[in-house]
Amino acid sequence: MKKVPCHLAIIIDGNRRWARKRGLPIFEGHRQGLEKVKKIGEWCRKKGVKILTLFAFSTENWQRPKKEINYLIKLLANALCKRNVEKIHKDEIKIRIIGQIEKFPKSFQKIAKEAEKLTQNNKKGILNIALSYGGRADIIESVKKIIRNKISANRINEKLIERNLWTEDEPSPDLIIRTGKEQRISNFLIWQAAYAELYFSDKYWPDFTEKDLDLAFGEYARRERRFGQ
Repeated sequence: MKKVPCHLAIIIDGNRRWARKRGLPIFEGHRQGLEKVKKIGEWCRKKGVKILTLFAFSTENWQRPKKEINYLIKLLANALCKRNVEKIHKDEIKIRIIGQIEKFPKSFQKIAKEAEKLTQNNKKGILNIALSYGGRADIIESVKKIIRNKISANRINEKLIERNLWTEDEPSPDLIIRTGKEQRISNFLIWQAAYAELYFSDKYWPDFTEKDLDLAFGEYARRERRFGQ
């Protein structure tokens, strides 16, 4: 059986460029992107991925036009609607929202917390949705938690910082895929990605297919991971 990553993280990129290339409103690119999000979870579950982390909304995305932000929040709320969450729950997948959820409207926070609560005891897999997420903000929040808990400096080590990150006790990603032709990680899981394999796809996110996922997994399987040794 082909080796697949236990923890796969994806930087979702290219929705707006996909739409512009086709002369469509950028909102249509985001809508098509959401449809692909629904499919990627099914593909990963079928292939044996245990943890899937999706970079859906970055801390920098708040700088976009208000109309676009409002549409993105509406799409995210739709993604976490009762029907979709119940399907994920049926598959025994745990949903976790990582990032600055407090920056979202109260109504959206309620939807997100309900999704987490319903699925919190599921054991077959984890779906992390990174919202208002930034790797630097993640590390800063970890340090703040440590300070609030009055932990002495001589007790601070990598394990302690990791336990206080938004991903908490999860293993670090084995593979990070970025779509959209860019080749950078854009402040995504920068602590957790220290030894992750990186794979960059020329496909815009709405065009990313199961075959493209297989190509990424094939490349991952061919690599030798030495973790600096």
